[in-house]
Amino acid sequence: MRGMSKGRIWILLCLLLLTGRGLSSEEETKFKIDGKVIELDESNFDSAISSFDYILVDFYAPWCGHCKRLAPQLDEAAPILAKLKEPIVIAKVDADKYSRLASKQEIDAFPTLKIFMHGIPTEYYGPRKAELLVRYLKKFVAPDVSILNSDAEVSDFVENAGTFFPLFIGFGLDESVMSNLALKYKKKAWFAVAKDFSEDTMVLYDFDKVPALVALQPTYNEHNIFYGPFDEEFLEEFIKQNFLPLSVPINQDTLNLLKDDKRKIFLAIVEDETEEKSQKLVTTLKAAASANRDLVFCYVGIKQFADFADTFEANKKSKLPKMVVWDGNENYLTVIGSESIEGYEEDQGSQISRFLEGYREGRTEQKKVAGPSIFGFINSLIGIRSVYIIVFMVAMLMLLRTLGKDDEEPPRVGTSDQSEHARSTVSRAENDEYRSGEKED
Repeated sequence: MRGMSKGRIWILLCLLLLTGRGLSSEEETKFKIDGKVIELDESNFDSAISSFDYILVDFYAPWCGHCKRLAPQLDEAAPILAKLKEPIVIAKVDADKYSRLASKQEIDAFPTLKIFMHGIPTEYYGPRKAELLVRYLKKFVAPDVSILNSDAEVSDFVENAGTFFPLFIGFGLDESVMSNLALKYKKKAWFAVAKDFSEDTMVLYDFDKVPALVALQPTYNEHNIFYGPFDEEFLEEFIKQNFLPLSVPINQDTLNLLKDDKRKIFLAIVEDETEEKSQKLVTTLKAAASANRDLVFCYVGIKQFADFADTFEANKKSKLPKMVVWDGNENYLTVIGSESIEGYEEDQGSQISRFLEGYREGRTEQKKVAGPSIFGFINSLIGIRSVYIIVFMVAMLMLLRTLGKDDEEPPRVGTSDQSEHARSTVSRAENDEYRSGEKED
C-alpha cells in the first residue's frame, strides 16, 4: 500500500507539472498604461487580460522574420492607443518560449495577433503598419452608434472609419432602431445615424427619400440603399448581406470573412482576375448578386490563387471561366451543361442566369473539393496542441508501465541521457511545428 501511495502521489505531481498548475495560488500582478508594449508570460497573462478592457496581444517567435518586422510597428502604435479615451494596451508573448500558454490560446502560426475585449478573444486580421493599425483598432472602442449632426460630421465619420470595415449610416433614422444590431455586429462594421444633413449629402450617397439606410463598402467603392421596412428582422438581413461586397475576390482575408457567412457561394474561376475581360465578368457578377441575395458571389484567378482553384479541378488547361456553387466546406455543385462561360465576349449575363436556373432546378452534379475546406485553408496546420497531446499520452504510458513493477521499487522515468534525448525531441518537434506555420503580413 505504501508503494502504491507513492505512485499515486507521483502521478499527481506529474499531472500538475504537465498542466502548469502549482499548489500555491498565483499572485495578482499590477499593470499600468504607460504606452509601452507589455511582456507577458504564463505567470501574468491571465492577470493582464483581466486588468484591461481592451488588450491586443502579439504571439511571436524570436526567429520569425515577420514577427521582427511587426515589432517596431507595435512599439509605434502602443503610445497612441494608450492615450485613447478607452485605451487599448498592446502586449506580446514569446510563444516559442511559453509554448504551453500558446497551446492554450490555440496559436499555431506566427505572428498571431488577438484582441481581448473584456476578456473575450478575437483574432486580428487587420493591417500591421502602425498608422493603419491604430485606425483599425479605434473601431473596437468607438460608440456602438455615432450621432452625426451635419454634412461635415458625416464626411468626417466616413473618412475616419477607413476602408477595412463596411459602414452603415441611417439617414433620418432614430438611434434606437439600430442600437441592438450595432452592438451585435460591432466587430464587423461601423454604425451611425445622421440627424441633420443637406440635399447635397443625399445626392452624394444616392438616396432620394428618408428614412434610408446607406451601406458603404469603401474598399470596393460600392454602396447599397435600404428604404425599409425597418423592423429588426428585415434590417438585420440587409446588414448581414452587406458585410461583403456584391462580388468578392477570393484571398486569405476574404476566406476569413466567408466562414462567418452561412450562404452558399457562387464561384467563378478565371485565369487572371486582373485582366480587363475578367473585370467585365466581375461587373456582370455584381448584377447577378443583386438579384440573388441568397448566394455570395465570388471570383478567383488561377494566377492569383492557383492552389485554391485547383481544389475545384480548375487550372490553366481548363475551360474558363468555370462556375460552381460551393457550400464552403467539402462539397460543391456543377450544373450539367453549364459548367463554364462560353467565351468572354458572349452574353455572360444570360449564361450565368442559365447556370443559376439549372442550380435551382437541381440539374447538378455534386463533387468533393480536392483539398481542404474553407476552414482548412485558414487552419491547414496541425497545430502545436497535437504535439503536447502526444507528449502527454507518452508520459502516461510510461507511468503505467512503471507502476506495473514492484510497488516498493521507486518509480523511474529513464536515465539522464534518455531524458535529455526526450527533451531534445520535443523541442525539435515544437520548433518544426512553429516554423511550418509562419504567417505573412
